[in-house]
Amino acid sequence: MKKRLAFICVHNSCRSQIAEAFAKANGKDKVEVYSGGTELVERINQDAVRLMKEHFGIDMEKTQRPKLIDDIPEVDHLITMGCNVVCPVFPYEVDIEDWGLEDPTGKPDKEFLETIFTIEKKVKELLESLER
Repeated sequence: MKKRLAFICVHNSCRSQIAEAFAKANGKDKVEVYSGGTELVERINQDAVRLMKEHFGIDMEKTQRPKLIDDIPEVDHLITMGCNVVCPVFPYEVDIEDWGLEDPTGKPDKEFLETIFTIEKKVKELLESLER
């Protein structure tokens, strides 16, 4: 049975979407991946969309959209992105980890990419740890 992962952020528009995209791309046979937010926005951060397409060939808008935490199913592992999200109380037991990442929204591409590369590395490490 596949493990279920969820990446959580306030708006589910940038870091959590990037993490979802990398986890889907790198762990599609091993995990089910979701992301959600505590507040809803209309669309994924357009700088994140552009940079993920340019540097990784991943079009997040094809398979992803901003969602609320309530819109995702029960998961085994919950990762908050470090955006001062007060972790919601879930009616089930879940492993929670916080990655403490700063929001790159509005920053220059170089800084935005540093966050993307950090997320990529952390997602790969997470997927490897789930295989053990």
